[in-house]
Amino acid sequence: MIEFAPSTFYAATTRPPSARAVRDEQLKADIIRIWNSNFEVYGVRKMWKELAREGITVARCTVGRLMRQLGLTGAVRGDHKMRTTIAETQAARPADLVERDFSATAPNQLWVADLTYIHTWSGFVYAAFVIDVYSRMIVGWRLTDHLRTDLPLDALEIALWRRGGQVDGLVHHSDRGCQYLSRRRRSLLGGLTW
Repeated sequence: MIEFAPSTFYAATTRPPSARAVRDEQLKADIIRIWNSNFEVYGVRKMWKELAREGITVARCTVGRLMRQLGLTGAVRGDHKMRTTIAETQAARPADLVERDFSATAPNQLWVADLTYIHTWSGFVYAAFVIDVYSRMIVGWRLTDHLRTDLPLDALEIALWRRGGQVDGLVHHSDRGCQYLSRRRRSLLGGLTW
């Protein structure tokens, strides 16, 4: 417990607000008004510039502090939280046969597969790759505008076609995303070890 004189408590509760506190309340009202009138997308920089255009002189750091206090944030362009690996919790997971040893002594011993996304002017494009670990060559790939099971399956089918279907003893390694654990993929792999 903090001890202080009763007169200090009463002086603090009866003291008028400071000049900064009064100015902050005025600025908060202006910030809320501007933020709402601009579709709630203005961040600190645009808010600071709009206040200056309206003739309200204020430091940029003050605008940032007040916006944080109000819980206001600007809009962020694009989707910055893209995820290509969505863990499948319901499906049985295959054993990890590679155990972080990504080396091969001959072609078609170990293939690794993965998904990624590429940002373009017209949106995101998703890419699936199958790489032969021995040659470090991409043996199958596919690009689409969606992230469904067909994407990695098409890349795997291309890899199998390019290698002539000779996949005896091949280990196919991928992450544990839901696209790789689908029933359709399991039926395609048939004789592969994965």
